[in-house]
Amino acid sequence: MISINPFTEISAFIPAIVMQVYVVAMFLLVIGATLFDVVHKKSAKYFFNNSVKAKKSATRNVGSSEKASIAFKTATNEVLTSSEFCSTRRRLAHLLTMYGFLIFVTATVVMIFLYPATSSITPSVWPLAWHLGAAMLAVGGYWFWFFIRVDVAAEGNKWYKVMRADLFVLSLLAMSTFALIWSFFQSNGVVVWQTLFFGLFIGSSTVLFGGVLWSKFAHMFYKPAAAFQKRVTKADGSRENLPEPADLPEQFGLGIKREAPHHY
Repeated sequence: MISINPFTEISAFIPAIVMQVYVVAMFLLVIGATLFDVVHKKSAKYFFNNSVKAKKSATRNVGSSEKASIAFKTATNEVLTSSEFCSTRRRLAHLLTMYGFLIFVTATVVMIFLYPATSSITPSVWPLAWHLGAAMLAVGGYWFWFFIRVDVAAEGNKWYKVMRADLFVLSLLAMSTFALIWSFFQSNGVVVWQTLFFGLFIGSSTVLFGGVLWSKFAHMFYKPAAAFQKRVTKADGSRENLPEPADLPEQFGLGIKREAPHHY
């Protein structure tokens, strides 16, 4: 199962070009919807206004080399290692989900575009990465949803109470879960069930990438920008006169209502 490229197997029924067009369409949906989200919710304007306020309140100038260093620290700490999470469990769940998603999507793109036909031989590393990424995504997502979901502690909601902001994590979980089940039935030659779960996999993927305007998907792009701005304002001395970059107004779509931090 984990050594088989599932997209090569299904290419006998679905032409490779169809799968490739689908991937490109999902990519364009994410880019287009994110840009629309930035304009519609005025997120870029918010960051720009905060930057202007910071410059007026700054006590020292931050040069380009220092900003490059800050950008590197932001990438390695807040982005790559999620050091802003005070809870170890929350941080691990986030990292599992994030890296699982990146591995899964990368392997999907490689297998669909480089090894799409039944006659092509896919290096075993890519099917292995695809299944590993889906498993990491599922483990991290389910761990978060059932055990450390933020709004359970902050607002008293149960795991089964779904809100619009939950569309992102639920579609992630559905995509990874259906992908693994589809691969399992495909490797065992169960045609009816593999067809069903392939359809569910495509459906959940479409909801994930096509639902950017109604989910927290765009949060992935805002978060590094907010973290970078936070570090810059701290470096130039204006931090104490500005609101926390993470405390963006709710209309900017950065998720659920802010509450006092909880330690798990």
